[in-house]
Amino acid sequence: MGCSADTPEDQTKFKIKHKLNFPLLADTKFEVIEAYGARRMKSFLGKSFLGIVRMTYWIGTDGKIRKIWDKVTPKGHPAEVIAAIEAGTD
Repeated sequence: MGCSADTPEDQTKFKIKHKLNFPLLADTKFEVIEAYGARRMKSFLGKSFLGIVRMTYWIGTDGKIRKIWDKVTPKGHPAEVIAAIEAGTD
């Protein structure tokens, strides 16, 4: 599942555009985002601001977190996650 602070309408457009086959959670109040530590101070052009970082959590069928990818770049990341899950490594 994916999660962002975007509205459900924006997420629907994003899901269609990128042909995603999994649910997206609209967390406009940042409750889940903050609970998983994805809202942090960031900096850009020398200015600090509170923003959302890209992260991935691998949560096992037992509900336990198996692995956290803390700084994600979209290119190549899905293959990295799939490889870790297929290998059963954390």
